[in-house]
Amino acid sequence: MLRPRSLRLLCAVLLLCLGLLAGGCSSSGMATVREGRLPAEARRTLELIDRGGPFPYEKDGSVFGNFERELPREQRGYYREYTVPTPGEHDRGARRIVTGSGGETYYTDDHYESFEEVLR
Repeated sequence: MLRPRSLRLLCAVLLLCLGLLAGGCSSSGMATVREGRLPAEARRTLELIDRGGPFPYEKDGSVFGNFERELPREQRGYYREYTVPTPGEHDRGARRIVTGSGGETYYTDDHYESFEEVLR
């Protein structure tokens, strides 16, 4: 028979696992999104990143400074940013993919105010 404390701990672990499987939160607590659920333009940007370009915007591949501190803190140069075109926008818009040197991928649709970790 499980003790109440053990049962609560087991329930917490199960809920965490279910959340990770459903694509809710990463182990760091950041929201996640499966690659297939990203907008089509973001998936195309990921394909360009995987191929190494060519990129449609001059700033694509430039260092992302993480000045908003929404992503885990790393040394300058660790993150790179890429534009995700927004239909109807005449400039770069607010959507970006940010990649980390360790293979992480993040998506923002509000110009760095919030991020989702992309599950690939």
